[in-house]
Amino acid sequence: MLTLRNLALAALAVLLTVGAAPQGELATATFAGGCFWCMQPPFEKLAGVVSVKAGYTGGSTKNPTYEEVSAGGTGHRESVEIVYDPSKISYAQLLDVFWHNIDPVDNSGQFCDHGPQYRSAIFYHGADQKTVAEQSKAAVSRQLRKPIATDVLPASQFYPAEQYHQDYDRKNPVRYNFYRFNCGRDQRLTEVWGKAPAH
Repeated sequence: MLTLRNLALAALAVLLTVGAAPQGELATATFAGGCFWCMQPPFEKLAGVVSVKAGYTGGSTKNPTYEEVSAGGTGHRESVEIVYDPSKISYAQLLDVFWHNIDPVDNSGQFCDHGPQYRSAIFYHGADQKTVAEQSKAAVSRQLRKPIATDVLPASQFYPAEQYHQDYDRKNPVRYNFYRFNCGRDQRLTEVWGKAPAH
């Protein structure tokens, strides 16, 4: 007999397996959450995540440079590309980490960085990821009781950022923490979510 509880459990099982590749295969998730320096660390520490690259996606210019993207003329957004093992971590779990590291109601950018190149987005790889992303966005809207500015868009060509941008928090911890604090990122995350995530 199908009860509401059984239906909810079945729906949860679908969410946790969506985007899962065949056994042993890896999957990709792509998110834009403002400054990519701040978006790499939360995902790199997760069990099941194989790699996290900072880069640019969503625009029309081929092989864009940091200077071109930061000027706002290429259509790209600063993003992270995550390769993960779906047998160890689900797409839904990655989305949960994504939401708690951004301000989803900000339509002008993220924190102290403004402009279309810093606007948040979920770039889905396939119909399954699109479904889960849209359901997740609707759930966040209900939770915060506000419209969500984060776009849900099809994934396009991802261009890795210059090497000095990769793992910036580890290469330049003093500069990274100075930027993060002065940008007000953790203060705003606490306002939105009640607690800033560890980074």
